[in-house]
Formats: sequence, C-alpha cells, structure tokens
Amino acid sequence: MQKLIISLLLMSFITVACQKGDHSKTSKNDSAVDTKVEALISKMTLIEKIGQLNQYSSRWEMTGPAPESVDSMSLYNMIREGKVGSMLNVTGANATRKIQAWAVDSSRLGIPLILAYDVIHGYETMFPIPLGEAASWEPELAKKSSRIAAVEASAVGLHWTFAPMVDIARDARWGRFMEGAGEDPYLGAKMAYARVKGFQGDDLSDETTIAACAKHFAAYGFIESGRDYNTVQIGDPTLHNIVFPPFKACVDAGVATFMNAFNTINETPATASSYLQRDILKGEWGFDGFVVSDWNSIGELLPHGVAADKKEAAYKAITAGSDMDMEGNAYINNLEALVNEGKVDEALIDDAVRRILKIKFKLGLFDDPFKYCNPEREKNVLRCDEHLSAAKEAAKKSIVLLKNENDLLPLKKDGLKIAVIGELAESKDVPLGSWRAKAITNSAVSLLEGIKNVTGSSNISFAKGPAYTKGLRSFTTELNINTTDKSGMSEARSLAASSDVVVIALGEDCWQSGEGRSQTDISMKGFQQELLEEVYKVNKNVVVVLMNGRPIEINWMAENVPAIVECWHLGSEAGNGIAEVLFGDYNPAGKLPVSFPRAVGQQPLYYNHFNTGRPTNGEGNVFWSHYTDESKEPLFPFGYGLSYTTYTYSGLKLSSNELTEGGKIQVKATVTNTGDVAGEEIVQLYIRDLVGSISRPVKELKGFEKISLEPKESKVVSFEIATKDLEYYVASGEWKAESGDFNLWVGPNSAEGLEASFVLK
Repeated sequence: MQKLIISLLLMSFITVACQKGDHSKTSKNDSAVDTKVEALISKMTLIEKIGQLNQYSSRWEMTGPAPESVDSMSLYNMIREGKVGSMLNVTGANATRKIQAWAVDSSRLGIPLILAYDVIHGYETMFPIPLGEAASWEPELAKKSSRIAAVEASAVGLHWTFAPMVDIARDARWGRFMEGAGEDPYLGAKMAYARVKGFQGDDLSDETTIAACAKHFAAYGFIESGRDYNTVQIGDPTLHNIVFPPFKACVDAGVATFMNAFNTINETPATASSYLQRDILKGEWGFDGFVVSDWNSIGELLPHGVAADKKEAAYKAITAGSDMDMEGNAYINNLEALVNEGKVDEALIDDAVRRILKIKFKLGLFDDPFKYCNPEREKNVLRCDEHLSAAKEAAKKSIVLLKNENDLLPLKKDGLKIAVIGELAESKDVPLGSWRAKAITNSAVSLLEGIKNVTGSSNISFAKGPAYTKGLRSFTTELNINTTDKSGMSEARSLAASSDVVVIALGEDCWQSGEGRSQTDISMKGFQQELLEEVYKVNKNVVVVLMNGRPIEINWMAENVPAIVECWHLGSEAGNGIAEVLFGDYNPAGKLPVSFPRAVGQQPLYYNHFNTGRPTNGEGNVFWSHYTDESKEPLFPFGYGLSYTTYTYSGLKLSSNELTEGGKIQVKATVTNTGDVAGEEIVQLYIRDLVGSISRPVKELKGFEKISLEPKESKVVSFEIATKDLEYYVASGEWKAESGDFNLWVGPNSAEGLEASFVLK
C-alpha cells in the first residue's frame, strides 16, 4: 500500500510539474533526448540506476571532510560496475579522459560520467570574486567572465560547475558572502541569470559550454549569527520575496542543475525538504534538471537529528527530491534495499535517473564522451592573453570609490614620490581570492607591480610593514594572523614621512573569506589598524586600497583618511586594474552591492528593511528603534559609489500618476555630468509600497541602467513600471500587486534620489 501511495504521489507531482512547465520551450531536440533517455532507462538494472545518483570526489583533491570508505570497494571497480554517475575534482584533459574511459569502456552500458568542479570566478584565469563583480552592476560582464571560465574549464574535460551561488546575504560575518552578489534580490537575480547564460551558452552540446548549478537551495545566506552550516528561521514572505528570486531567475535562464543547502530551514534540513525541491522547484517552477546534494549533506541528516541512520537519510532525501548524492554513500548503500522493501517506489529512482541522463545527453556526452578532453585546446586557452585582458576589464569595473576628499585621486604618474605600503600590496596570491579553482599560486599581478607598470618604478618605494599572516596559508587550513611581531612598522612610518603620498593596501587575506570562514569580528586583523594610524600621523595624503571578501568595519578610516578605494579580491589582473583607476586611466563607476556597517553589532544589515512602528525620534526620548552607542544607518549604503567626476539628477517625470492593471508608467530623469572628465553612472530606480496586507520594505530596487557621459553632457534615463513589477508574495500566499499609494526614487544609491509618487488603481 505504501509503495502504491508513493507511486501515485510521484505521478501526480510529475503531471503538475508538466502542466506548470513552459511548453513553449519544448523542442524536437528535447523530445529526441527524452526518447533516448527512456530507451536507456529500460535497459538499466536497479543498481545501475542508483549508480547514476552517486557522486564521488577524486581522492587526490578534497573540498570537504574525508568521506567514509567506499564500501571496501575501489573507486575503479565502482565505476566499472556502473555505480558512479559523476565525479568531482578530476581536472586536466589527460586525467578527465582517463577516468571517462573507465566508465565508457568498462561498464556494461558505457554511460559516461559527468565531471564537475567548483569553477566559481574563473578556472585558471581569475576574475573578481562574485561579490566584487556584482559591484560592476553589469550583468553582461558577469556573463562574459562566466563564459571565459566555461571555455577554460571545458577544455580540461569538465562538464559541470557548482556555480553560480545566488544566496542573498545580509550578514557580513558569513564567510561565503564573497561567493554571491550581495544583499538585493533584484540585482542578485540579474547577475544570476547572466552567470547561467555565460556558463551554458545557448547550446549545452557546444564543447565550450558547461552545465551550471544554482546553489544553495535555499536560504543559506540567512544562517543564524552568520556562522557557516548553521540554522535558518525564516518566514514565507521573506523566503519568496527575497531568497527565491535569484533562484527563479536561474530556472528562467535554463540552468541545468540545482544544489541543496547544508542548513535547516524552519527545522527541516534543506536536503530533506520536499517543499523546496518538489513543491517549489520541480513543481511550481517546472524545473526539469536535477538536484545534487552539497558535500555529504544527505549523510549530515544524521547529526541534524532527522535520520537515525544512512538508510533513513537516503529515504528522506530521495522522497524530498534530492537526485544525486555527493560523497554521502547513502544512496549507493541503501536505495536498493529501500526499493526491495517497498519503502521507496522505483518510479522515484527513475525520475532522478531520467533528470541526470537528460543533462548528459544535452551535453553531448553520449555522442562523444571525450570531446571536452582536449589537450591542445587546454594548452591554448588557459590564461591566454584574451582572457587576461577580459580579467583586467572586469577588475576595473568592479572597483568602488568610497571616498575622495580634495580630489586626492587620481594620482599623477610623475612628479610625486609615492610610498606603497602593506603586505597585501606586494601579494601576488591574495588577489586571486577564495574558491580559486585551478589558479596558479602567486600568479596575480600585485598592486605594487600594477603601479610600477603604469608609472615606472623611479618614483615608487615600498615598505611591507608588519607581517599580516604567518605560517601556512591554504584553502583547508585556519589562517594564522600575526599579532605578536611588529617588525617593519618603523620602516613603513619612515617611508610614509618622506613621501608625497601613501598608497596603503589593507583588508583581508583571501583565506579569511569563503566556506568555513565566518567571523565574529569584521574589523581589520593583525596590526593593520595600527599601521594605518602610524602612517597617517606622518602623512595625511593617504589612499587606502581595500582588499576584502566581505563588508568590513572601517569607521576610523572613513572618518580620517581622505581616499578609500574598495577593490575586493579582483583576480589575475588585480594590480593592473587597480593602478589604472588610481592614476586616472579609468574612471571608477562601481557601486556597492551590499551595505557597509559601522559596527558588527548592526549585522544583519540591509537597505530594504522594514520601517518598524517607531522608526524615528520625534520627541527626544529613548523609546524608538535605534542603538544608544552607534547610528543605525550604514557607513556606506547599498548602491553607493563615487566617481572622478560629479553628476546631478533633475527633471524627474512620470507619464502618469496612476497605474492601472495592464498599464505602464514611464519614469524619466535627466542625469548631467557636471565635472571635467568623462565617466559612467549607474542610475537606480527604487519603489516603496506604502500600505500592504503585510509590511513592505522602506525601499526596493526595481531597475538600474549604466550610462556614459562626457563632461557637461546630459542624458535622459527612462524606466518602465508595470503592474507585475509591483507584485509580491502577499499574506494570502499568492503573488499579487495590491492597489494603493507608492513612492519612487531615481538616484545614485539607495539613500539618495529624486522622489515622486503614484497610485496603483
């Protein structure tokens, strides 16, 4: 009876998913693939089907805790017996060809493996970390960098990347902040869509494309206290209005796969959530790709306390909709027994296998399992000149000018004695960032090198200052910050005193951010703050170059230092890109994709917050929503960024002050470059729904456009608002635009702008 019930539920789910799917996207090619998939499934034994749901890592490169023994059976024998559907962390054209040959030549049905890797912001050519690249507010730039990453990764035999990470994040303590696009769902959705298109192109069978993976589904960025792998408590409105939009954008872009999240969400681990995986993803959204667990997240259902053993974990994960088990050994060891015992219907297994095989067919692996393994292409494309040039372009466009008092920047290329200070300025490794795939250690252009490349070295002097870190630095080790040895402080101070201007690199080592790098303190570590203050005492002409993977606390710096440039971890061409900005060869135009806090106690911090019942102090008393020891406002707001020129906004006009169902309002404003140099400005549109069935945010980003302006030139920027743009997940559990009054703003960031209002009838 239980088997029959599960079978009926599955058939009902598949029917609903088909009804909700976009049939307009179905093609003859899809039908042909479906036919081939069904023919292959009909030939497979149960254990061969389960084998397709099983993924293992290369035993030579690990990205997580060491797995359990593979049931005392060698990996080779498992592949030969059809018990492995995918491998991760096998890289290089020769290695990927070899392991693919094991599967194709030795297994009964010759089903090829899908080979995966964490290609997050480049393969060997490194682009800015995703948080940094989001500061460009250029989805096309993200598409281009992902495209190049796919070209390089595919050349070495890879078919699949575990990217993009599209988690919305609001807490800078979380180490994985660097992997996403920041705090806003609208910007996040635009960048997510672009990254998927970049990785996958228009045709997955093209040998230069790779399958993308939207992760982590869902709400990983909302973990309590910013501590990795932690718990999430979240309401349905926030889940639908804030967390889901970038994931839905990935589905709209045709993403091939999803990865579930490590966290629990409202007491249910995401890996075991049928609501997330079956009701929303495969049901409401009609997603027809497959879902892979995160590293052993099925096995981790045991410590979560929702499964007594791996067998129960396998049952809960497969029924919830998790199709592939990464390094959990739960499916391969238990699904066969669960089917034979009638606890899991084989139709569930078939559905998961069908999804995985479909992606393999779309990749063209059955036509030519080795077409991605191309040593000649590998030799020619990795870190080629074209890719490095694109990396420099991305680096420049990701830089945000936070402060520039008295026009200290841009610097003159000659006639100035320039001191470059700080260990990070000399580093050729830190700019590569965390989650760096196969980047060559110490292959980045350092800030010091970049400055010398732009100016020559005759007027440039360098002092390292106190060491920032000591001991081993790597992806798998804790970073050891130097807190005992001040050697180099006096040398740096003396050099600063004898120079005209100081460029000092501060912030974070790249291994301070990324998975497992959550922090309770987001200020600068080691002796960096003391070094900055000592330098500032003897030379007030200080330019700080920030290198970091998260928003950090820089109150003293912002109050005292005249020039601050947010440079994130910018990748292979970091130094050249930063130098071109510092010396005016490129006018910075980046805007913050995240709010910068005044103190860690403000976390989580985000611009699209709710107003509270007591938002302001109108009576001079203590009883209102604030802190008694610090402002509640961010140090730098979402969307903020300066330029070497200035812009004014004027002439805000609406085509109508009323919006009716099916209608549209045109919003226009004039932006003028009032300075003396050409520049680019990112014009932003925000709205506020003043009265809703539930509380609405004080502002929501609804549009942006990047424009170029010559000195004294003006341009009219136009946005369009339709009823659909005002929809949100309302109290009744549906998407709806509610009638009433709205405010809108057009301006340079989330805290400034021209204001108008309209009514939705």
